[in-house]
Parts: sequence; structure tokens; C-alpha cells
Amino acid sequence: MSADVPVDWAELAPQLVDAARRDRAWYLTIARELVGPADRLAVDVGCGAAGMALAIARMMACGQVVAVDGHPAVVDLAQDHIRNAWSDPRIRVEVRHADIRHDIPALRETLDRPADLVWASAAVHHLGDQQAAISTLASLLAPGGRLALAEGGLPEQHLPWDIGLGDPGLEARLQSAQDRWFTRMRADLPGSRRMPYGWTEALRRAGLSPVTTRTTLDEQPPPLHDTARRAVLAHLSRRVGWLRPTGLLSAGDLDAWDRLLEPADEQWLGHRGDLFRLSARSVHVGVRP
Repeated sequence: MSADVPVDWAELAPQLVDAARRDRAWYLTIARELVGPADRLAVDVGCGAAGMALAIARMMACGQVVAVDGHPAVVDLAQDHIRNAWSDPRIRVEVRHADIRHDIPALRETLDRPADLVWASAAVHHLGDQQAAISTLASLLAPGGRLALAEGGLPEQHLPWDIGLGDPGLEARLQSAQDRWFTRMRADLPGSRRMPYGWTEALRRAGLSPVTTRTTLDEQPPPLHDTARRAVLAHLSRRVGWLRPTGLLSAGDLDAWDRLLEPADEQWLGHRGDLFRLSARSVHVGVRP
């Protein structure tokens, strides 16, 4: 996030754990496709609560998974999650503090061997020079090793186009505001450089081949059960909250969101039976020759 929208990672820690648990099935599906029978070292860069690190470990016969993150509060969270969820002595799962912006070359020197798999989810787009970062991550790989980037896809949707409050297309305008915020955030990053091509081309320019993409649909149709409904409301509340001070949402849209997210209001989204979750996730994979 930019300086206008600071992130309190200690405050977000419970949400990261909830996300790791909610996405467990997806992580396992992707890990099953990525991990090879001879893999002995995997690295999860920007690991969050280590949900994917644990999924990768579950697919390995033996070896080591190194989960890294640049935020101390997140490192502590990942360590606690792994401590509670992992006990197989054949695969060592450890967490290290490493900032993807500065520490990856040094991390390479501390690994016992080149990596068979490097996973980075929603991490590279926070770096000024995305192509340089991808090339650095590719340098961690052994011949035949895979770099997997979970980036792109389609944003999550939850609401009908017309919800009967404010102008139709309220959630679409929320996404448009987030896109404009993202452009601003990218421009403000140190050493920011545009990458005017897609993730697969970036992997090729890092010297990886072949390069493939797998996109999966994540759909929960209405009516949502209570846990999913609460997750949708929390997700929308967070997005509106951090976009509020940016000036990218109109006063009319903010008024509508305030009513929709207020449990005491008759228009509260929690009363609706037509909320849903729909998104698409893309994973781009390049192989080191």
C-alpha cells in the first residue's frame, strides 16, 4: 500500500490466517500440479500466513520449504501457523524474514541448494521494477526448477449490478477506484518502472521456458452460508475503508456503502440473500532450462 493507505500487518494477521484456511483447497490443488516427485527445496516468497508453504510441503516426499516475508508481524504469524499445523519430520518448513525488495540475492546464498520451486503470490506487483524482481526470483532456481507467479486473474465480485441503492454499477466503480489507486501506488514505488507486457512475457524475459498459465474459477453462488457472508462483508468493508481517504470514490457512492455496510441500516448487505463470490485466479509458471 502507498503512504496514503498504510498497512498494519499486526492488525491484518487474523485475516491472513482466515484467508489461508479459506484457500486451503485451492492451495492444495495448485501445489499438486506444481510439485515434482524429485523436488527437495521450495521457496514461498511473500508467504503471508504460509498457507501455500504448507500445501507445497504436503506434496513433497522429503526436503525443505522456506517461507519468507518482509514484515516481522507476518513472519511471527506464519511461524505460529506452521507450528500448529505441521509435524511431518520428513519435510522441514521454516520461516525467514527477507524483504523481496532487497534480500532475495542474500537469501540465495543461505539456501542449501538451488530451488526446485519458487512461489510468489501477489508480491511482485508491489515492487518498483517487476521485471528485475522476476529475474532475481528466477536466479534462485535449479535447472528444471519452476517459478510460479500468482498474479492477475479477475477481481472478486459479490453484488448484483443494481442493488436498489445509489446508481447501478456500485461495485464496478469500487473496482475502478481500486485500479486507479493501484496505478498511483505503482507510480509512487521507489524505482518504479512500467512493465508494458504480461506476466508470461516477463517470465520469458527472465530466461524461463516453457511458460504456461493456469486460471481457476472461484465461485460461491447465492445464498452464501453465514461464514462466507461475513467474509464478503469484511472484504468490502476493508476495501471501502482504505479507499475512503484517497478521494477516488464519489460522495454518493460512499454514502451508499456506509448504509450497505451498517448492520443497523435496513439496507445492510447482511440482510440480502443474493450475495455471491466470483473471481478467477491465474498462476503463471516458467521453467529454468
